[in-house]
Amino acid sequence: MTPTLRAGVTAAMIALVLDQASKLWLLYIFEIGRRGSVSVTPFFDLVLAWNTGISYGWFQNQDATGQTILVVVKIVAVLLLALWMARSNTRLAAIGLGLIIGGAIGNTIDRFAYGAVVDFALLHARIGGTTYNWYVFNLADVAIVAGVAALLYDSFLGPAAVKRP
Repeated sequence: MTPTLRAGVTAAMIALVLDQASKLWLLYIFEIGRRGSVSVTPFFDLVLAWNTGISYGWFQNQDATGQTILVVVKIVAVLLLALWMARSNTRLAAIGLGLIIGGAIGNTIDRFAYGAVVDFALLHARIGGTTYNWYVFNLADVAIVAGVAALLYDSFLGPAAVKRP
């Protein structure tokens, strides 16, 4: 295994372990379902949300057929991303792809275990008399977004991009 691929696989494993550990802790030790919304800071709460859809709750589907289709799509995506990671030329791209893979696997495990993805982080801001909430998310989602950011950086500002005329 090349050092570049090793970095990507390590990133995937770290993202997966942190995601699953945080969800297990919140569900079974902290018991977030029993506690309800827990304010951590003036702009961050822990809440329990079961996401049966995909990103940002799009394509919500409660039935087994819909869940199966989403799992199959994720498995195919992970396999394609793994192939891309294996052929990656830069360490940053491999790490970015690893983060996306680890996050996707983490959310797919949730679908198998619970029939939905466990989301728990809520960012919000109160401006004037109105409260603005961001989507409820989890560490797998953070890994996926960080992975995409790493890929974008590598594509536009990384070593290969700098060498392009």
